[in-house]
Amino acid sequence: MSAQAVAARLIVQALEAEGVEYVFGIPGEENIHFVDALRDSPIRYILVRHEQGAAFMAEIYGRLTGKAGVASATLGPGAINLQLGVADATTNSTPVVAITAQVGLDRIYKESHQVVDLVSLFRPITKWSELAPSAQALPELIRKAFKTAQTERPGAVYLAIPEDVESAPLPADLRPLPVNVVRPQDPSSAQIARAADVLATARRPIVLAGHGATRAGASGALVRFSDRLGLPVATTFNGKGVFPDDHRHALGAVGFMRHDYVNFGFDEADVLITVGYELQEFDPVKINPLRDKKIIHIHRFPAEVDDHYPVAVGVQGDISRSLHALGDAVHRRFSLNGTGERIRRMLSEELEQGRSENGFPLSPRRVVADIRQAMGREDIVLADTGAVKMWMARMYPTYEPNTMLVSNGLSSMGFAVPGALAAKLAFPRRRVLAATGDGAFLMNAQELETAVREKVPFVVLVWVDGAYGLIEWKMNLELGRDSHVAFGNPDFVKLAESFGARGYQITAADDLLPTLRKALSDDAVSVIAVPVDYSHNLDLTNKLGELTGPF
Repeated sequence: MSAQAVAARLIVQALEAEGVEYVFGIPGEENIHFVDALRDSPIRYILVRHEQGAAFMAEIYGRLTGKAGVASATLGPGAINLQLGVADATTNSTPVVAITAQVGLDRIYKESHQVVDLVSLFRPITKWSELAPSAQALPELIRKAFKTAQTERPGAVYLAIPEDVESAPLPADLRPLPVNVVRPQDPSSAQIARAADVLATARRPIVLAGHGATRAGASGALVRFSDRLGLPVATTFNGKGVFPDDHRHALGAVGFMRHDYVNFGFDEADVLITVGYELQEFDPVKINPLRDKKIIHIHRFPAEVDDHYPVAVGVQGDISRSLHALGDAVHRRFSLNGTGERIRRMLSEELEQGRSENGFPLSPRRVVADIRQAMGREDIVLADTGAVKMWMARMYPTYEPNTMLVSNGLSSMGFAVPGALAAKLAFPRRRVLAATGDGAFLMNAQELETAVREKVPFVVLVWVDGAYGLIEWKMNLELGRDSHVAFGNPDFVKLAESFGARGYQITAADDLLPTLRKALSDDAVSVIAVPVDYSHNLDLTNKLGELTGPF
């Protein structure tokens, strides 16, 4: 290898030391030495078709594995194209390391071709953003990037590497730094005692589990905590699966645009025990509108400040150990009232109703019911942003952590198709489905070619209505009419086939389930187009608006 590639090789060695398996990206003129150095590495470079797709792939890989996903791009426009996925990762508390090229140090200080202050552009959407000032700084900067991205609260970081730094010669003894992992601490015994005092006088406490509980691997501890104290548990959309929906204490997911069944459980509660919940997942005003509930905040870090989130006791430390300690400290068991049972029954009845709806185009309930029937307990569904997300997040029963993924921090459209590719790489033995609207699908449909070329099989289920359905729904709710939301579509079967994927068109309600099963069992990339009748959207919100409590 030439001396000009020495620094680039050091970057690759540092990534190897961090345990990186994949780099998602598009090469540019200014980082060719880095891309070339990956040829001799066990790291697999996934060449994508748009940098936004690379960032979403890195995000979903990071979310599912807990290890920072790596996205790579050239300078200028390539780097800027990464930004949506990078911001999505930060707002969804997901570790990502974004590395791009930059112009050389010999001209970065002046007006010059493709010079953009990338560090400043990335700073508001990352935990840390920096430029490598020399090749000698690379081991420290790369170690800091991964440590910062992966330490709670995780998020994206950004590192710009000037082209003359990437190709600089280095001293022979320069090596990657050893990896050190930040370990969570035990909770404070004093805070556990204070939290137990709050529960000693509570009437109807309720647990809200969020994304942080999933990241902490606290599902088992959460189930034991609920069983021991007799507490009902709801989750955020991002927390779906951390508490199984078939558990008798499960209340489902909170986060729908209107006062949903699960919200009545919060209406009756006097104490909220939040476990790994982050305010960006769901606005606390919707579960504590009168600011009258006592809140026990259990997480690895302190709560954000919000007028509707007044923390009575904050328990910081390892979430599982905190739940075990609090469960041991509370010497009572709460008796469940009928609210939780009715909430579970109403959600179950909706799903059962969907199984029997045979209209065409299909009702959203029928689509959700058929997806659930086709997917295994540990299979992974990604629900893209739009009306799809609303129906899937509130209705799709989820039993294991990280098996139903949405973007609920930034709520970016277009993440599901590239994200499905990353999910399949992270868990190759699980079946993966991207559920997406026709609007979101065409934002990153080009990554079908990446999946076919890289032989990464998954299924894309396109909910077809010829409009931005969620915006249409919101307009009709708020304004009584809609405008500027409709569009035309290509032939999705031909589009899939043109990329080398398989295409299916659903023409009757009873076609969907067998088609899903066939596509999911094939070792191929498949696209299924299913026409959806979104007139059910307003029916649902009108029905919820007529509900009255208490249950």
